[in-house]
Amino acid sequence: MIFIVVKFTIRPEHADQWLDRVADFTEATRAEPGNIFFEWSRSVTDPNQFVVVEAFQDDAAAAHVGAEHFKKFVEWAPDVVATTPDIISVQGVPGEGWSKMGEISPRA
Repeated sequence: MIFIVVKFTIRPEHADQWLDRVADFTEATRAEPGNIFFEWSRSVTDPNQFVVVEAFQDDAAAAHVGAEHFKKFVEWAPDVVATTPDIISVQGVPGEGWSKMGEISPRA
């Protein structure tokens, strides 16, 4: 599995529209063969910062970067970001997606 985390800092005037703006890109990415998950979160300490956590089967990330919706995203995103996004990308992560945390479970 390829596990990727990307942190985007958005220009303040665009931050409140960010999730709407990436909605089509998000849905298209989630529909890609080999996509395991693609999830956005907004920082609780910086309202202009968003993080996407994504995973792909080992052979699917290249197709993602070559997809038309990805190309469109990288065309318009430079007009909206405040800084170059930070990324962590790790290939060969064992597993097929999220596992359950062993230390915490809901109380009965």
